[in-house]
Amino acid sequence: MYNNVVSGVFNSFVKKDISCIRFNFRGAGNSTGKHTSGKGELSDVKACIDHLTQNLHFDRVFVCGYSYGAAIGCSSINYSEKVIGYCAISFPWDFMSVQYKVFSQSKKPKLFIQGDMDTVAPYENFMKHYNYYSEPKKFKIIEGADHFYQKFEEAISREVMNFYESIT
Repeated sequence: MYNNVVSGVFNSFVKKDISCIRFNFRGAGNSTGKHTSGKGELSDVKACIDHLTQNLHFDRVFVCGYSYGAAIGCSSINYSEKVIGYCAISFPWDFMSVQYKVFSQSKKPKLFIQGDMDTVAPYENFMKHYNYYSEPKKFKIIEGADHFYQKFEEAISREVMNFYESIT
């Protein structure tokens, strides 16, 4: 939750006075509960969407996730009509179950960000996975970036913000 990628994107939204929420999955950081290999974590994302739409009356929700958070968060795309799109930063397709690729398929707008030096979510497999998804979709390759995006936080935040503004 407080890594450089998530914090960079979160802070860019806050600076533009766009309401957003960030959280740790169960069992991560100070969050209670135990890691459940995806099932419970997907429920966590859905609970956030419900809270934003039902309790706080948001008409639109945009999901952005990084690494494991991309696989889980973006898998909620079809949960609610109020989810308008997503951004997946370094979606780790190769070590996640194929169900997350299936769950994250949608006719809603999608942005995929990938570092060309990423070996955790291997760059050489990116286009194969990207081509699986239906339109509308976009991608941005961050040249020189590995999975941890040190010194690329501003570039990522700018890409996410531009995409968000293009679909709202």
